[in-house]
Amino acid sequence: MTNEEILSKVDHTLLKMTSSWEEIKTLCDEALLYKTASVCIPPSYVMPVHNVYEKLNICTVIGFPLGYSITAAKVLEAQRAILSGASEIDMVINVADVKNGKYDYVFEEIKLIKKECKEKILKVIIETCFLTEEEKVRMCKVVTEAGADFIKTSTGFGTAGATLADVELFKKNIGSNVKIKAAGGVKTRDDLQAFIQAGASRIGTSSAVKLLAQTEFAQTEFAGGCASGY
Repeated sequence: MTNEEILSKVDHTLLKMTSSWEEIKTLCDEALLYKTASVCIPPSYVMPVHNVYEKLNICTVIGFPLGYSITAAKVLEAQRAILSGASEIDMVINVADVKNGKYDYVFEEIKLIKKECKEKILKVIIETCFLTEEEKVRMCKVVTEAGADFIKTSTGFGTAGATLADVELFKKNIGSNVKIKAAGGVKTRDDLQAFIQAGASRIGTSSAVKLLAQTEFAQTEFAGGCASGY
């Protein structure tokens, strides 16, 4: 798998609470240069980025990172994000609802937010590090039935990130129209390739561009060095 193929599946991400405009601009410039699937940025930066980078595919987060804000707030966040220029929404479920067995609440919330998204992409973060295998399987069915486009492993702010086992579990239990996004802890080129081969259509990471750009540079330098006789 080439670097270009990997990067085409990366949501180039910067969600730190201290993210500056200069850092966000660097992220966007890198995304355009390396042709990543999107940039994933805080909601407050969606409109400024859209105003400067009209052709950039913008992903943002709602109910992030804890997921326990009320449904009405999440619906409004999604509405405003889309009006501001976002094409993809990554929402966090209320994990407590899952723990309390209130899957119907989670279903209704996802369904309402997807209705707001219309043709825009909705990814549902279930924060796998806090769920049992049975809860993950149930969430695969809920996400599918509610009409979301993706199920996503993690926020990257929990106690652990994506695992290959979770991606494989998702693949067995989601519907045919649902894709998989892995996020959190995907740090090396081998990680990136392994998650894609396991079934992830998107990878959420802040490090892929730097990692693969450095790899490409190293390969170019090495080839040039050999040609020069070093």
